Amino acid sequence: MTARKAAVLSSALLLSLGAVAAATPATADPPEHSSVLTATNVVDAIGRSAHPLRSTDPDGSLRDLDALGRMVGDAEVVGLGEATHGSRDFFRMKHRVLRYLVERKGFRAFSLELPWSSGVRINEYVLYGKGDLARIAHEEFQGSYRIWNNADYLNLIEWMRAHNRHHPTDPVRFAGNDMGYAGPELYDRVTDHVARTHPHLKARVTSLYDGLAPTTDAATYLERYLELPLAEREKRAERTLEAYELLRDQRAAPGSDRREHSWTVQHARAIHQMAKGYSHDVTDEAQVTEMMEYRDRVMAENVTWWHKHTGDRILLSAHNTHVSYDAFDPRYPKTQGAFLRGSLGGGYVSIGFSFHSGAFKAFGTDDDVIRTHRVDAAKPGSNEHTLDRARQRDYILDMRTAPRSVRTWLAEPRPTWNIGAGWPDPVEYRIALGKAHDVLIHLDEVEATTYLGTP
Repeated sequence: MTARKAAVLSSALLLSLGAVAAATPATADPPEHSSVLTATNVVDAIGRSAHPLRSTDPDGSLRDLDALGRMVGDAEVVGLGEATHGSRDFFRMKHRVLRYLVERKGFRAFSLELPWSSGVRINEYVLYGKGDLARIAHEEFQGSYRIWNNADYLNLIEWMRAHNRHHPTDPVRFAGNDMGYAGPELYDRVTDHVARTHPHLKARVTSLYDGLAPTTDAATYLERYLELPLAEREKRAERTLEAYELLRDQRAAPGSDRREHSWTVQHARAIHQMAKGYSHDVTDEAQVTEMMEYRDRVMAENVTWWHKHTGDRILLSAHNTHVSYDAFDPRYPKTQGAFLRGSLGGGYVSIGFSFHSGAFKAFGTDDDVIRTHRVDAAKPGSNEHTLDRARQRDYILDMRTAPRSVRTWLAEPRPTWNIGAGWPDPVEYRIALGKAHDVLIHLDEVEATTYLGTP
């Protein structure tokens, strides 16, 4: 594989566990049927236990989300997935859930599978109005992350900014948690802090970071980074690790802000996370598997760090596969959701999305161009085919407390829409929804988001 192809492959992999894994339930099992458990009684039981949704519109009444509030309970982190990376209804529903959790449950952070450094810039916008959101989105949502440059996510961020204007002493914050890029502001913050509080380390840290900070746009930087020889990328990871460990092992300087020191150490950690992630050989399948597990662990660790250091209850937004507990693809042996359950226990709740039919934006798997795609109704034997037969059009289902017949049905893997960043993809995924998530939000039909970036 050429370096150029490796760069394209890694870009496709990095946006989502679903980026190279879109389910196509074309070859389905026969409809569920046995003398004990039939599709009909499962559908009836779902209908009795599901809570109807009035709308995915983030404005207006939130009363129908009270059931979801009870399902969330006292969770500190709620993972909210999406069955595609480009459907407006998932994004609008996330906006709606965020608004509910902020206004009714005391949540104070929204975390997205977006680089830590991009989250730093967006957080300064939602807190202080620093910068222009359209420009920030253009500059930060690049490469494999450009799918986030859509009208629905920008509306969500603008809502956060409006909320903070009205609640300046009790703000909502934005966090990136991903390792795919480390912007120049991280290097500046680390080196500036070192120069002020640990001047004896200034020369060493400056030397370790020499030539590493981006000087081009993010997409170009990432493409060129992955074209570097593997040995050079490994050497860079060694340098960023040394810089991180130097800072981590320092105490806050006398008279300095301990909180600032903690954040600086985390910025240095995020720089290393990127370098470490890209030190894997993306031409080797086993190394790609290691990279993807490392990525999910990093995303979970960054969310956990944020919660520990801010005390915020967090709504985590990612693809269904990231927030899931169940790693149903051997290429992704452990997911962000599984790592979070390991660190937070019952303090983490996973909510997945499903849909019956509809449209989404996705990268072309052959040309990397973003287009609108549409899938027809899910076929018999798929999870969605049965879910969509319930009497509610759109609904929320607590899969932990559903009737036994439903929980038995949910425990079996079946073909499931699991569309990532790339399309078309011939892979069929069989998912046991009850093992993947705690709660399911099912939407009958979804439409594509309005993309604002370049194709």
